[in-house]
Amino acid sequence: MDTVTPMPLTREDRAMSRFVDDYLLYLMARASHVLSAEFHTTLRRAGVPVPVWRVLATLSGSPPETVTGLAEACLLQQPTMTKLLDRMVRDGLVQRLPDAKDRRVVRIEATPRGEALVKDLLDAARQHETEVLRRFPEMDEHALKELLRAIIARPARGRRAAVRAA
Repeated sequence: MDTVTPMPLTREDRAMSRFVDDYLLYLMARASHVLSAEFHTTLRRAGVPVPVWRVLATLSGSPPETVTGLAEACLLQQPTMTKLLDRMVRDGLVQRLPDAKDRRVVRIEATPRGEALVKDLLDAARQHETEVLRRFPEMDEHALKELLRAIIARPARGRRAAVRAA
């Protein structure tokens, strides 16, 4: 498979191009959108909606998670997450558990049915990631992931303000 190395934009190119064509946040979001769309084909074939995949993938290998934590990890608003979880509980994919320390808190965990549903999809996601990374052999996968984790962990302002600004 041939790899394509994009040419960096010159100062003149940037001056004559659309703002978004050289805007870091747009480029990151667009790259995510393009690559995610490839994997979403796999999800459609399996009959699994993207939000359900995100919840089950987030819960995989994780202790029970709060609704707020899931909403943040799955890039959904909390009311949307609550409605999604209602459907997933009804479908037997997740269950709600009381928190051991604070009975006001509800935790979510995958059921055996949810774990079975996501198992093959996790393998497909790993395979897709491997295929994506093969397109960029010069890329240091670990350095890229560390950079992205650092960006996520250290917003310039409070997390909520930073999310709204994007």
